[in-house]
This record gives sequence, C-alpha cells and structure tokens, in this order.
Amino acid sequence: MGVEHIHNIAAVAGAEVVALADPEPSSLVAAADAVNGPVESYDRYQDLIADGLCDALVIASPNMTHKEVLDEIIGTDHHLLIEKPLCTTVADCQEVVAASKNHPGKIWMGLEYRYMAPIAELIDRCHRGAVGDLQMVAIREHRFPFLEKVGDWNRFSENTGGTLVEKCCHFFDLMIQIFDDKPVRVIASGGQNVNHLDERYNGRQPDILDNAYVIVEFSENRRAMLDLCMFAEATHNQEEVSVVGDTGKLEAFIPEDIVRFGQRGTHEIGSVLTEPITNDSVKFAGYHHGASYLEHVDFLRCINEGTSPLVTVEDGLWSVAVGVAAHLSIDEGRPVELSEVLD
Repeated sequence: MGVEHIHNIAAVAGAEVVALADPEPSSLVAAADAVNGPVESYDRYQDLIADGLCDALVIASPNMTHKEVLDEIIGTDHHLLIEKPLCTTVADCQEVVAASKNHPGKIWMGLEYRYMAPIAELIDRCHRGAVGDLQMVAIREHRFPFLEKVGDWNRFSENTGGTLVEKCCHFFDLMIQIFDDKPVRVIASGGQNVNHLDERYNGRQPDILDNAYVIVEFSENRRAMLDLCMFAEATHNQEEVSVVGDTGKLEAFIPEDIVRFGQRGTHEIGSVLTEPITNDSVKFAGYHHGASYLEHVDFLRCINEGTSPLVTVEDGLWSVAVGVAAHLSIDEGRPVELSEVLD
C-alpha cells in the first residue's frame, strides 16, 4: 500500500515524495523504484522524521505498528495521512484521538472507499433525499483472499485486529457516512472456512476470518448489513452497495462503475434507471479505482487551505469499534452494544 500511495502522490500536482522509511530492505527498494527519481531512504522512520525533509507523512506500516509510530509522530509539525485501520484496538484508537487534539498539523484518516465514484455518487444522492428517509443499507464484498505481506504479518488477528477490523473498517465507515449517524449495536456471524487452512507459520495456523455476515443497528430502527466472502473472486462485481429509503432504492457496483436508481410508484422490479458513473478528474486509478488519488488531492487541499480534514481520526475510531464489536459478537455468540467496546 505504501507503493500505491507513492504512485498516487506522483499524479497529484503540487506534491512529491522526497523520503522513504522501511526496515525491510526489499520493500525500501521497491518503494524507491516506484518514486522514479531522487529520494532519501531510511531503515528507521525516526531518522526520516529527524531529518525534517517532509511536510507530510503517510503511515502505511503494518496495522500493529500504527500506535507505536503515531506515538512518536503526533506532536511533531508534520501533516499525517494514516492508512486504515487507525489502530488494531479501540483503546489504542482512543489514545490516538485524544493525542491528535493537540497535534499542530492536519491528520487525515485513510478510508478511501468513500471516494470510489459510484459510492461517492450514491452517498451524495442519499444525502440529497433521492430515496427519502434512509432505512436499510446492504454492502457486499465478494473478493479474493488476503494477499501475501512481508513476514506474513496479516495472517494473524493479533497483528491485524481481525478481518472485520483490517478489511471491513472501510464498509463500517460507509454505513456511518450513509446514515450520518453512529451505530448502537452489532450482531455478527463469521468463520474461517476455506482460506489459509493449510498454511503454517512457525507451526501456527492463520486465524483470520474469510467470511462473515455483520448486522449493524443504528438509531430509529435503521440497520445495515455486510456480506463478506474472501473466496469469491469468481464474481462480476467485487463491491455492491444498496441503500433503501421509504421512497426508493439506490445501488452502486464496483468495478462495473454503475449506479442503479428506482423510485417507488415510478419504477418496477427489473425496470430501473442505470447510469455509468466515473470521475474524469482521476489521473491515476491504481488499486482503488481512483479513490486513493482523490483522497490525496483532498488531503493536499486541506493542508494548503488550512481547512479541517474530511476524514478524521474519529472516523477511524468508529470504523474500528464496529469491527471489534463484530468480532466480539462472533466469539461470544451474542449482540454487542457499541458502548461495551467504547467504554
């Protein structure tokens, strides 16, 4: 993901990558090659910070290192973009949120799925009342298994926070953005049925979930659901988002990049409006359909104009809290109140 950020920054006018830090030599070489120009390289991020070459830092280290890195960086003069998840535990996220209030620079949370063109269009139309009073959200991600990482750190929940934190914080953030409300309760069922069962690392079998259903309840009897399957790459769309209000329904599909809209009393099953949705301002599509590029454009604008970040560490906290509650619900076989994990 660090290399992905490098490619995106290269496409953003007014930004350049001037320094890199990574303790893994092969990763540092790959990152330097991606810069395609002169760049300072360090095997310790502390040395990068001390040399003062950068105005802004992108933290794209393994999940379990975020808290340690942020403890040293928050309070410096740097602007920060933090890759998801904010941290692997709610307690660590809360400490970061508290510390960030005194940070002199801007802090942006990397939840870029909001910027995928069909999803951004869906959220905007929902907030403009296209489907009336929002009642239900359904998000499906059917995709490929977790990719290989350096040292295979992502094979164990103790390093990632668990699949529903590591991968699905994006989707819980989308639910919260669509409803413009905070969740109150989570009910989840999930397991590890197919992926990584034959792998061993120092004699240990990976413990990351590869499928789950998660119901997230909001105020006023509204609810959202996540359908996750990570052995379903034989599919047409990887992400599908459905929003139903009392007057209609909106759907977004990726990578098909379309939005479907139906209004009650006007459209019928099998006969709704279908529109292609793209963002022509995207200069680098990358792995996230241009979302990371647009995220960096807004991050730079936030820095230059002195405005508040559009995606905050508080957003990062809530997206992790829902994932933690979902894992607790699976482990204990019961509904979990958000207040339980946020206390």
